Amino acid sequence: MNVRSKRGGGSGSRNRAHVPKRRGRPVVDDKRRKLLDAALKIFAERGYHGTAVPEVAEAAGVGTGTLYHYFEHKHQLVNEVYRDAKLRLRGALLDGLVEPDLDKPDAVRAWFDEVWRRLAAYARREPDTFRFLEMQDHVEYLDIESRQIELSTLAPLFLVGKKVHDRTSGPRVDIVIALMWGAFVGLVKASRLGYLRLDDYSLVAAGGVAWRMFEPEANRLLTTGRKKKN
Repeated sequence: MNVRSKRGGGSGSRNRAHVPKRRGRPVVDDKRRKLLDAALKIFAERGYHGTAVPEVAEAAGVGTGTLYHYFEHKHQLVNEVYRDAKLRLRGALLDGLVEPDLDKPDAVRAWFDEVWRRLAAYARREPDTFRFLEMQDHVEYLDIESRQIELSTLAPLFLVGKKVHDRTSGPRVDIVIALMWGAFVGLVKASRLGYLRLDDYSLVAAGGVAWRMFEPEANRLLTTGRKKKN
């Protein structure tokens, strides 16, 4: 990362080894963490072009010069914010997620339900982060590293879909994933705008509707598996 921070030595460095690990956001320099969190909130509310660097510094409780000590310009800042947020989303979605056994009945549905549940939990736990990541167009300013993290988040989901598709044929995997992902983002946006109440029951019901876009392929997969066994 392009962070120009200084580390002190002496007893302070030795004492840091006894500090317990924090949960949630990655442990980084305290001022840098404040800047990332403040920038995330403002970027989520106003977008990239509506955000001014001095406003981020003020919201973080530091001087503008301090912000530029950590981030050379707004382009670097927004990419650092994006990577920090996307890595948390990737962890929330993929850590411990096991690929479905395509030969077992209902395995694909159970996998889909777990992905949907994790996505819903993340959107509820970090609404500003989800709003920034999924409700804004980042194409014009994402650098190569940020794009690689974006791809690494979607790739495991794509590969499972491709394995199902390769054994069944049907709609293109990228189309199905885009439709399901877009459906979830639309739900969150409608809830934020007050068009619907997104409680636990509604999320489960919406997941069932989204599953039906994928269900025909899953059913064909089961049929194919039975034929092979016979």
